[in-house]
Amino acid sequence: MYSSISAFDMIKIGVGPSSSHTMGPWNAALLFLASLKQKAPLSSVQRVQISLYGSLAKTGKGHGTDVATLLGLCGYDFRTIDTQTILPTFEQIKQQRLLTLAGTIPIVFNYEEDLLFLNKQQLPFHPNGMNIRAFNAEELLIEKTYFSVGGGFVVEEHPEANIKLPIVTPYPCHSAHEILTNCQQLGWRVSELVKHNETAWQSHEAVHNQALAIWQEIKWCAFRGAYTHGILPGGLNVKRRAAALNQQLLGNRTFNNPDEWLDAVQQTSPDFGNVNHWISCFALAVNEENAAFGRVVTSPTNGAAGVMPAVLLYAYCFLKHTSAEKITDFIVTAGEIGTLFKKNATISAAMGGCQAEIGVSSAMSAAALTDMQGGTPEQVLSAAEIAMEHHLGLTCDPVGGLVQIPCIERNTMGAMKAITASNLALVNQTGDAKVSLDSVIATMWQTALDMNHKYKETSEAGLAIQISVGLAEC
Repeated sequence: MYSSISAFDMIKIGVGPSSSHTMGPWNAALLFLASLKQKAPLSSVQRVQISLYGSLAKTGKGHGTDVATLLGLCGYDFRTIDTQTILPTFEQIKQQRLLTLAGTIPIVFNYEEDLLFLNKQQLPFHPNGMNIRAFNAEELLIEKTYFSVGGGFVVEEHPEANIKLPIVTPYPCHSAHEILTNCQQLGWRVSELVKHNETAWQSHEAVHNQALAIWQEIKWCAFRGAYTHGILPGGLNVKRRAAALNQQLLGNRTFNNPDEWLDAVQQTSPDFGNVNHWISCFALAVNEENAAFGRVVTSPTNGAAGVMPAVLLYAYCFLKHTSAEKITDFIVTAGEIGTLFKKNATISAAMGGCQAEIGVSSAMSAAALTDMQGGTPEQVLSAAEIAMEHHLGLTCDPVGGLVQIPCIERNTMGAMKAITASNLALVNQTGDAKVSLDSVIATMWQTALDMNHKYKETSEAGLAIQISVGLAEC
């Protein structure tokens, strides 16, 4: 039996560039600190060593796994850290060979010797494995193995360490069939069902407030990305494009905040070409921020963090009557659809390729847009199915191990497919669909199992080996 998962576990405030390779290892480092404090005084620690395995090792530098792990061990929280300080702090640790454990205990840290990228080794449970050890002057104090399983979620090697009391929602929904059955019996829309289930964690008012806090973060992230020029870090010399596109669409106008900016966007032409450009601009802006270690909304991963914001911003700017309540409906619906993939397949590119990231985010966004526009539960689930059906088999082949090529552009494609899927679902007659969402999720999981490991976030195949680049250090 599955434990219920909150929509806000799937859609949450995070930091780029990767949920599984950045936020997950960062969370693991914070968990390790907590365990270490219980085991021994921090003052007794004289050395810490980290080993990265599988996908974490192969694309860890490009995805910022080393950065995240070290800052986590220093006690920083990715939810609150000034993102402008992330890379300078990391460089300082490397150059000074000094790591301040939990922000209080300075210990000698040699980046080349104490952080190991074991490219040819993989732990059996999951491709995203990592081991952290702490020593005093004479012996090992504590050793922990963690797995970053996608979306920033982390589990420990020993199953008993992950046992938690299951959350039971008023109307459990572990499959699309259960969502539909509950909605039909109760006479509710999908978003109404999800909001009632979210009361297992917090009040109706808190659900609404959390959704609007996420909405504020989405707006600020897109606004920052739309007004930031330059080259993305990592050595590929990828030029930011959102700011140039924004300038092309709005001219040289500047604004003090995202609300002023979006008011101006709403006044632009509603013709298809203009709207299409804005959807791309929104997605590019968010994922360029993600690639630059910016603060983003993980939905359900960071590699796909531009899809849902682009679709929601499209709805806000170009559809009628997008109220605060409808924005809440959009966010909780998207989150609930994401839980189905996490429970029944995967949201980790290292397990399932990019279908597990862009594909899932597109399905989430398609469902949410459909619910926002008054779609029936059948239409909402159909929209998610259509979006995922046309991402099946999408590989993860990041050039240079960076969340840039083809990842940033793929967010624009995922957003477009989500909108198309929603439009198709809204004009379909109930009962016409031949493929259910549950069937497509099962198909996605089987495809993930069959996919060659080279196409699962290893940078060992696809575009990653076709594109010749000389990478500089981040």
